[in-house]
Amino acid sequence: MTEEFIYDCIIIGAGPGGLQAAIYLGRYNRRVLLIDRGGGRTTHARHIENFLTQKAITGREIIELGMEQARNFHVEIKKGVVTKVAKGANFEVYAGDVRYLARFVLVSTGATENFPSIESLHKFLGTTLFTCIDCDGYRTTNKKLVIIGNSIKTVHLAIAMKEMYTRDLTLILYTDKAPEEYKEELKEENIGLIIGRPVRFIGDEKLEAVEMHDGRKIPCEVVMSHFGYKLNDSFLGGLNLKRDRDNFKFITNSTFESSLSGLYIVGPLIGNDQVVIAAGEGAVAAIELKKRLIEV
Repeated sequence: MTEEFIYDCIIIGAGPGGLQAAIYLGRYNRRVLLIDRGGGRTTHARHIENFLTQKAITGREIIELGMEQARNFHVEIKKGVVTKVAKGANFEVYAGDVRYLARFVLVSTGATENFPSIESLHKFLGTTLFTCIDCDGYRTTNKKLVIIGNSIKTVHLAIAMKEMYTRDLTLILYTDKAPEEYKEELKEENIGLIIGRPVRFIGDEKLEAVEMHDGRKIPCEVVMSHFGYKLNDSFLGGLNLKRDRDNFKFITNSTFESSLSGLYIVGPLIGNDQVVIAAGEGAVAAIELKKRLIEV
């Protein structure tokens, strides 16, 4: 493609929302470029069981199958890191030393998990160590669970998981931020509370315990880590897009168009971090783009 070739849409990020949009737009015979850096959070999911018709599928399978499906509809896919998006007569998308032009842009770059520094964390990630109650809470049912975190929201998570999944639950908070009324509620719910820092996950094939900085070992079968995440949005910094009251997630309309006309955002950057929801957002955005491209 020459520098002045103009795509109908450039999709940034091969998350479920980006891939679903690419498939729709490819089926509309539109000129679509998908730029992806690889290794997103979806690829780390070992058990996706809440996607209609899929009894169980890995996130990596969803992404790989989605890529293949998009290519079958003539979507051009390039591996690269987008560093900047600008808006002139058309959108300008910069990846490395290359500039691409497009009438519309759809962003599906997701987020990056905030992980504490704990030895052997990645050994158990996705199998017995989880980060999302909606994705993997069910996998803790009737198991010995430890929840680790650093905020009042972690206390709320512990109480919710006790109600839905398991009675055998210990909460580890990094700092003593829980007000006395919360501590009393935890006591009433029979949820053990430990203040301190885990340093190592213990186990060979299976997770057996969390080792604390003082040497204590807290037995467990599963762990829920709750430290939030950061958005993969640095390349959007020059566009002055509207965000929510916390100045964190982006604000979009009902078809997922941002405050900048022609720029669409789907997935965790605007709301829920769920494969099925992001895919639906991608479909809605692509259908709207179809209408707007006809009008151009």
